Amino acid sequence: MAVRAIVISGDPVLHSPAAPVVEFDDELRLLVHDMFETMDAAPGVGLAATQVGVGLRIFTYNFQDDDDVTWRGVAINPELWITPVPAGVTQTDDEDEEDLDDEEGCLSFPGERFPLRRAESAILRAIDLDQKPFEIRADGWLARIFQHEFDHLDGTLYVDRLEHIYLKMARKVSRKRSWGQPGLSWLPGIDNLEG
Repeated sequence: MAVRAIVISGDPVLHSPAAPVVEFDDELRLLVHDMFETMDAAPGVGLAATQVGVGLRIFTYNFQDDDDVTWRGVAINPELWITPVPAGVTQTDDEDEEDLDDEEGCLSFPGERFPLRRAESAILRAIDLDQKPFEIRADGWLARIFQHEFDHLDGTLYVDRLEHIYLKMARKVSRKRSWGQPGLSWLPGIDNLEG
């Protein structure tokens, strides 16, 4: 059991849809344990299997809400339903400071944060390591986490969803850091990057 390297934007595993989990064995349990260790060491609030180079439909999450309730678990073969963001709703420079909470980061695009609108509510349906189905109705940041991680399983990074100006900034960062190619990664606890 160990902290695994987190792959950086540009690696094909991050940009391809992940395969459903069919084998519930010791190898899967080890992967999930390592994902929790990696997420905690990064530190992050979520981690998809694709981010550690494994193309399976799994993500872990760990979040404490405003009521001090801790949401920590693993979603295997998840399905996600969201309330769409109304058409024409965009983030602008003159919005108040509260809207800065719409900024996201990603462990596979480490050290950067950009504003991104997400649906306020989501319903996650998945199974756990014991193959028991569960459902979570989430609002706010927990809904954002689920959307972010679910996107990873479909081969989409949050920077792929950015509005034009922020997308240009993200592409500039990627070029400057020589990302966008296969084989790049960082190791939490060693490289001390944040995302």
